[in-house]
Amino acid sequence: MPPPVAARPTLVRAIGRWDLTAAVVNAVIGSSIFGMPAALAAAAGALSPLLIVLVGLGVLAVVLCFAEVASRFPDPGGPYLYAREAFGPFVGFEAGWLTFWIRVTALAASLNVFVEYLATLLAPASSPLGRALVMAAVVSVVTAINVIGVRQAAWTVDVFTVAKLAPLALLVALGLSHIRPEVLATQTVPEPDWTRAILLLVFAYGGFEAPLIPAAEARDPRRDSAFALLVALGIIASVYLLVQLVILGVLPRVALARAPLAATYALLLGPLGVTLAASAAMVSISGYATGTTLQSPRVLFSMAERGELPGILARVHPRFRTPHVAIFVYSALVLGLAVSGTFETIATASAFVRLVTYGLTCAALPVLRRRRPEEEPGFRLAGAGPIAALGSLSCAWLLTRSVTQARTLLVLLLLGAGLWVVAGRGRRAAGEAPPPV
Repeated sequence: MPPPVAARPTLVRAIGRWDLTAAVVNAVIGSSIFGMPAALAAAAGALSPLLIVLVGLGVLAVVLCFAEVASRFPDPGGPYLYAREAFGPFVGFEAGWLTFWIRVTALAASLNVFVEYLATLLAPASSPLGRALVMAAVVSVVTAINVIGVRQAAWTVDVFTVAKLAPLALLVALGLSHIRPEVLATQTVPEPDWTRAILLLVFAYGGFEAPLIPAAEARDPRRDSAFALLVALGIIASVYLLVQLVILGVLPRVALARAPLAATYALLLGPLGVTLAASAAMVSISGYATGTTLQSPRVLFSMAERGELPGILARVHPRFRTPHVAIFVYSALVLGLAVSGTFETIATASAFVRLVTYGLTCAALPVLRRRRPEEEPGFRLAGAGPIAALGSLSCAWLLTRSVTQARTLLVLLLLGAGLWVVAGRGRRAAGEAPPPV
């Protein structure tokens, strides 16, 4: 009698409601908070705190759509899965392709920010060799954490989320009483660039969808996804608003500052403040790196499970029960792009590319409601039709605002389409059935 076939390892459900909330906060508040205040002040001046609120309300429409759509799926994939189920395999594949590269370039960009802040404390880190070694060390640590287990990664993300919010909260507590009208008067911008400011804030608010990708490892994704998204958005908007207000009111001519948080801390605490700001930046980026390495490889895993990418990417480690091959591939691509610097053009357009996946998810909501009228989601959005239309149209309008970024998006879409064709030929040559619609 032949020995029994060993069961294929499965992913472990270990991410709880507050773990998921922390993961959303961690995914959004990464490196952008350390550079955004100056760029936003240059584009919108003293009105930038108001713009944070207004764009936050616009993002809320997209987040509400994500909340219901995500609550319909217990499986991994995030925007890739939603677009696939609503609009078919090809659109889903393109959404997954864009989502994956958004995550790769975002982390690669963050690693460069990590090195810049470390260099303020340790000058050799800015040398070519030092830069590469630092990036390799960070990537190696977060990769190991995520391969060893999702529980360890989730706990690490929780710790990093608290650690990154603490210095931001301290800045607000110290700075609110030091806001001066004469300093605010130095932030005037003669001709505000509203489109630039809005796209910058879309980038800053972006990333909330990444923790939804590993849904197969959440304890109750249908119930917890909406809670995590909405609570996290409230926290994120509050942090952005208060930090921007303090920096505008304490640091004259914020638009000229290369490291606005460090410069503000220096005014409040002296040299100790610079050290604190640099440490806060590195902690924040480390937490972001850990979280995105937990989430992003699950896109490859989900697509491979459906036969749209090589099956090796769907392998689960027999001991740790994590998609280790997908994690290693993701980490290698991130490190290569970060060290080479060839990621900069795509990273600059990452907010623009995100608009495609955001718009597709908003458009998917009414489609899924029509196709699955009997299904009861974990969260049902009131006024779903108008809100989904508002989210979709807002994304479409922003996609018309930059020809340069549109070219980058077109290149990514064409590369994805080519990969789709090649993958389809490979399946047909092997006599495999195409993935189900």
